[in-house]
Amino acid sequence: MGFADLSDLPFPWDTLASAAARARSHPRGIVDLSVGTPVDATPSLVQDALAAAGDAHGYPTTHGTAVLREAVSAWFARRRGVVGLDPAAVLPTVGSKELVALLPSLLRLGPGDVVVHPSVAYPTYDVGARLAGATAVASSDVDEWEGRSDVRLVWVNSPGNPTGEVLSVAELARVVAAARAVGAVVVSDECYAELAWDEPWAGSGVPSILDPRVNGGSHEGLLAAYSLSKQSNLAGYRSAFVAGDGALVARLLELRKHMGMIVPAPVQAATAVALGDDAHVAAQRETYRRRREVLLPALRSSGLEVDGSHAGLYLWSRPASAAPGDPVAWETVDMLAGLGILVAPGTFYGTAGAAHVRVALTATDERVAEAAARLTAG
Repeated sequence: MGFADLSDLPFPWDTLASAAARARSHPRGIVDLSVGTPVDATPSLVQDALAAAGDAHGYPTTHGTAVLREAVSAWFARRRGVVGLDPAAVLPTVGSKELVALLPSLLRLGPGDVVVHPSVAYPTYDVGARLAGATAVASSDVDEWEGRSDVRLVWVNSPGNPTGEVLSVAELARVVAAARAVGAVVVSDECYAELAWDEPWAGSGVPSILDPRVNGGSHEGLLAAYSLSKQSNLAGYRSAFVAGDGALVARLLELRKHMGMIVPAPVQAATAVALGDDAHVAAQRETYRRRREVLLPALRSSGLEVDGSHAGLYLWSRPASAAPGDPVAWETVDMLAGLGILVAPGTFYGTAGAAHVRVALTATDERVAEAAARLTAG
C-alpha cells in the first residue's frame, strides 16, 4: 500500500492565521468558534475508569477487550435501534479521523477507484482517497454515481459536518441499495448522532446505517464509525470505534495488527464505562443546546442566515443576502474576525460551501455569551 504525496495540500486551519490574529486583537479577546474541540470537563466517572485501569503493563489487543466490544453492541441496541450487533464485528480505533484517512488504503483502493463523499464534507474524506491514489467525487446525489462500476467506497456523514444535515431512513436505504448494486462499501460517519436538535430526530433519534430499516437486516458491505469526542468530551482520549460487516472488520483487524494501530488499554476501559452511562451524554447535550439557543438568534440578528444545522455542533451560516454557492465565505470570516469572533470558512469543506461559514458551539458559556453580545451590538 503506497501513499500519495500531499505536500501541496495545506492543512485548512493553518490558513486562518491572519483572521485569528485579527480576532485576538479585539479589546475583549478572541471568541474562537472555528474548531469543534470540546471545552467542557471529561465526566468524572470516565476519568475514574481511566485511572483505575492505569496499571496497563501488558500490550492491549488490537480488537479491543470483550467488555468494550460488548459495551458497543449494547449501546447500539439501546441508543441507535441496532439490536444483535455481533461484538466480534466491533473494532476500536485511535479516534475516528485516522480511520477516515486510512480506510481507502486499508481497503486496497487505488488508481481507477472512486470514493464518493458528501458535496459539503469534512476534508479528510478527500484526503483519504488521495492517500490511496483513488479519485474522490464530491456528491450528495445518488443519481450522480448510481450504476458506476468504478465506485468502490461511499462515505455518508449523518448528522453532517458542517451542515447538520440528517439523512432519513429512506435516504440511507437508497444509498445502501445503490452501493450494493455496484459492490461498493458504505461507511457512515455518525459521530454527532447524539446531538440532534430538531424533530423528528431529537425525539426519535438519528438513524444509523446499521439500522435494519435501512439495510434490510444485513450489515454486508456496511460500516458505522463513531467517536466519543463529542458526546463525552473524550477528544483527548482518542476514543472511537467502527462496527458493522464482520468480514470487513476482520480484514481491517488483521491489517491494523501489523500496523500497531491499538487503542491504549486504559482508554478502552474508560470508553466502555462512558458507553454505559447515558446521563452524562444527556447533560452535555443540554449544555450545547443552551449555547445554541444563545448563538442562533444572535447570528440572525447580525444579518446571517443559518441553514440546516438540525444536529451536531455547528451553525452553518451565510449572509442573508448571499445565495448558496456565492463566494463570500472569507468575507464573512473577515467581518466576524473584526468582532473578535473566529469561524471556519465553508470552503474548507468543498466548493459547494463557498457561501457559508461554520460556527461551532464549542466555547464556554461566557465566551458564547460574549460572541452573542458582539453580534447583537452590530
